[in-house]
Amino acid sequence: MATHRHRTKPLLPLLIWVWARVWSLSFTPAASHEFPTDGTVIELDESNFDSAIAAFDYILVDFYAPWCGHCKRLSPELDAAAPILAGLDKSVVIAKINADKYRKLATKHEIDGFPTLKIFMHGIPVEYTGPRKAELLVRFLKKFVAPDVSLLESDSAIHGFVEAAGTHFPIFIGFGLDESVIVELAIKYKKKAWFSVAKGFSEDIMVAYDFDKVPALVSLHPKYKEQSVFYGPFEGQFLEDFIRQNQLPLTVPINPETLKLLTNDERKIVLTIMEDETDEKSLSLIKILRAAASANRDLVFGYVGVKQFEEFVDTFDITRSFKMPIMLVWDRNEDYHLVVGSESLEDEDQGSQISRFLEGYREGRTIEKRISGPSLIGFINSLISIRTVYLIVFIVAVLMLMLYMSSQSADVPQTRRTQARDEGGDRSAVESESHGGYQPGDKED
Repeated sequence: MATHRHRTKPLLPLLIWVWARVWSLSFTPAASHEFPTDGTVIELDESNFDSAIAAFDYILVDFYAPWCGHCKRLSPELDAAAPILAGLDKSVVIAKINADKYRKLATKHEIDGFPTLKIFMHGIPVEYTGPRKAELLVRFLKKFVAPDVSLLESDSAIHGFVEAAGTHFPIFIGFGLDESVIVELAIKYKKKAWFSVAKGFSEDIMVAYDFDKVPALVSLHPKYKEQSVFYGPFEGQFLEDFIRQNQLPLTVPINPETLKLLTNDERKIVLTIMEDETDEKSLSLIKILRAAASANRDLVFGYVGVKQFEEFVDTFDITRSFKMPIMLVWDRNEDYHLVVGSESLEDEDQGSQISRFLEGYREGRTIEKRISGPSLIGFINSLISIRTVYLIVFIVAVLMLMLYMSSQSADVPQTRRTQARDEGGDRSAVESESHGGYQPGDKED
């Protein structure tokens, strides 16, 4: 008996451990998910969405609808970009979710158009509004995982940084500047610009970037071939004003993309309306406007061609009253101001005319008018959204139900068959209109 007790005693703790292990596994929540990290686009649903957001530091989510043509064109671009982004030192995972099917999630994340892209950085969502072609999308997303301030030790490092940054964000390079001076602002504006500090550089770099002393902060706008230099003071509001004002080029072409950028700028907009912003006369005028903008940084100077953006121009309702080019000051809401005697620009000596316009505006010699369309925010949001589509479909469905009930009360078999055919045709028309004709506007490339 003693021997038997000696043999069975160690088994008891083992049995207890096995039983406890089985019990714990039986009641382990099934919320943990395994996701591929091989560069494929991950398909999400309501059961694994939150787990995916928590599993990756950086994940770009495509909220799409199967019927959306823009979504179908975007899909192969995401497939091409995904393996490249997965191979970065700090990888960016790409995922997608059918937001038309999982509407609760779509509502939670304020999805109002297809496709909507959002990048979740450590769980915090930011809407992605950059380019959607695979190569450009990769360049754009690299900035989200780049250092707040890149340290550049040589001329080649500077050239490499500018090349890698691309053209879709302004670039700030501090020469002879301590990193600590700009790091806080670099963090604040990281989603909108590239920041770097050059520790080593030659005189050739000083010539190339047009500064003659240090410290200097150079702002580059490769897309618009513009650059500015700031020599200080590197403290207080002065430095932030320079960074904030250089988020935009000196003269801003007004289009759906730049309108969204203007929502974050509180300055009033000096707007020049022209027939065609690409013709020779307009290009000459834009150069003059750029010089005026450089001397009046408290205002945003924008220009728009009727040929390029007629829908926007029509909201001001003044092209029939004055000869183009027309100048006005827009407060970005419902009001704008015309300067008395300076509404139109003649072909000769436009620089002097712009000076008189600015003088008249600052002295208050203006007439206030209201736009016939929405405000800046309203204009951006005025394009058709998912909610509008759902509302249209709901109203049509109610009308169809009423027609059906009416046909039932008539109790005529032939009429019922005709009505059923008509209803089928109506449904097809509604589906074609709401799906095939969907225009996401600011969601487009």
